[in-house]
Amino acid sequence: MRGNTNNTFDIIVVGAGHAGCEAALATARMGLKTLILTINVDKIALMPCNPSIGGIGKSQLVREIDAMGGQMGKTADKTFIQIKNLNSSKGPAVQALRTQIDKKEYEIEMKKTLENTANLTLRQGTVSEIIIEDGNAVGVKTESGVIFKARSVVVTSGTFLRGRIIIGDKDYPAGRMGEYPAMRLSENLLNIGFKIDRFQTATPPRVDGRTVDFSKTSIQNGSGESLRFSFWDAPGNNNNIPCHLTYTNELTHKIIAENIRYSPIKSGMVDTHGPRHCPSIDRKVINFPEKTRHPVFIEPEGALSNEMYLQGLTTSMPALIQQKIVNTVDGLEDARIVRPGYAVEYDYIIPDQLNFTLESKLIGNLYFAGQINGTSGYEEAAAQGFIAGVNAAQKIRGNRPIIMTRENSYIGVMIDDLLTKELIEPYRMYTSRAEYRLLLRSDNADVRLSKFGLKLGLITKEQFAGVQLREEKVKELISFLKSNGLNPGHKTNQKLISVGTKPLDKPNTLYQILKRPEVSISRLMREFYNGQDRYDEKVFARTEMMVKYEGYINRQVAEAKKLEGIEKYIIPLDLDYYKIMGITYEAREKLSNKRPNTLGQASRIAGVSPVDISVLSIILKKKSGKQL
Repeated sequence: MRGNTNNTFDIIVVGAGHAGCEAALATARMGLKTLILTINVDKIALMPCNPSIGGIGKSQLVREIDAMGGQMGKTADKTFIQIKNLNSSKGPAVQALRTQIDKKEYEIEMKKTLENTANLTLRQGTVSEIIIEDGNAVGVKTESGVIFKARSVVVTSGTFLRGRIIIGDKDYPAGRMGEYPAMRLSENLLNIGFKIDRFQTATPPRVDGRTVDFSKTSIQNGSGESLRFSFWDAPGNNNNIPCHLTYTNELTHKIIAENIRYSPIKSGMVDTHGPRHCPSIDRKVINFPEKTRHPVFIEPEGALSNEMYLQGLTTSMPALIQQKIVNTVDGLEDARIVRPGYAVEYDYIIPDQLNFTLESKLIGNLYFAGQINGTSGYEEAAAQGFIAGVNAAQKIRGNRPIIMTRENSYIGVMIDDLLTKELIEPYRMYTSRAEYRLLLRSDNADVRLSKFGLKLGLITKEQFAGVQLREEKVKELISFLKSNGLNPGHKTNQKLISVGTKPLDKPNTLYQILKRPEVSISRLMREFYNGQDRYDEKVFARTEMMVKYEGYINRQVAEAKKLEGIEKYIIPLDLDYYKIMGITYEAREKLSNKRPNTLGQASRIAGVSPVDISVLSIILKKKSGKQL
């Protein structure tokens, strides 16, 4: 592709972290001329914290992005050094993939993808200003004075807005360790009228793996299976580089307690909220004095790197004290810190200023995604980036937006939570946040969402047809199981015993036998059906899950349908709640502040009662409220 010399684009993406990469790739693949601006083009899709992708709740986000044609899952499959299936002994709603990633290879692979995508231009520059005309974003200005024009702007600035690094009693401006912050864009957003607050996050020290005594730790291997995030790509690699587990001890806690005054959370150097799900080791010692040990996972940062990430040992205490803390842990007695842990404090916008599309309510054609929206995690950022990008493109094309809801995706749960609930810490996705999590499993993301990818032109007709064919085979197999019965008898009962279940004393179907917890579909089909080669492992797995959890699934489907009506009623953004009689003053205040997009969203705002929603629904019906 020839270079764009007139600095005019359809869409500008500010930032090239995980959110920015997904946004820019989506818009470029949809045929729109896209510019991605980043402070450092050598730090594309960097993983400044944990060298992993996936996990409980998070892997569902990755697979949902992939189902619609996004990139994160594909790049993770090519660059992981270990993969495992978490919670494999539990129900399908909480099962999840987690990979250890080769951090440098992931960056290289993602940068290569950006550089070789048609319609996409990568440029280095720090954005200082969003250019606004007639209430719409029309471009950006960089700190070097260069102006880029566009029809839409997507801001994915991560932790760089007035970023501040803290180690002990030292602090300095930085978006990440060793990288310049974006100091002027926050002021610009404030001047435009956005509400801004500050969060902080932290990361543990990295140590030289050659100085670790792994004989004192327990090995943590991957699952040893051919597992992948992506529904579409051929198998990537089969690496299985082990992690290791050790624990802190009473000496560790003693050193921390003796030096706790140097902890930024005690000294007052840090007074902003960080992620509760990932507390520092000093906070653990403060909050859980009865605990005699805490787990520390030693995770390699890459296949060719000696650096090891100490998950569970997050701290921003002074570097010398960090070294003392590390050396108290079994296996780390001689470990040498390569990079100290640190905290980073940064600005984010209050996310209730956004619509479900992630477009600003304040300024048209201006979208926000990632940690600037108050979230934590690579996966949460990537999912938002994808949605912001495709909706910016859809608006330019004159098409209807892609709306994710709590019933169709974890992405919808996350966006609804961000727009509706008060953030007291960086938001992280958990399976417990999704009330329909049995419907929103990791394995069926393609069934739920590939239709959006097809509509957007991000997956092919052949890929979509493959999803449909597999679902037809699942239905066919379920029909076979229901229609084929077994009668009690010596031969039948011997086969059932070999399958690992009790014999029959009355006729039954294969469908009902498969509902037994101890029965697997592969063994059942091997004994009672000679055409099992017609179905692959994915069809078997989906069928078994659908049969065993039929009752739970049907209940959740019924619950979702009950709420479907209020979820589809759109509330005009200019509705004057103070003029509506019959709702409480608190509800008027909360609704006026949040400006919910739909009646369903309004019902989840704290302080808004079912009676308030009932009154509001009557008002909307009188106004002939449009539906999504």
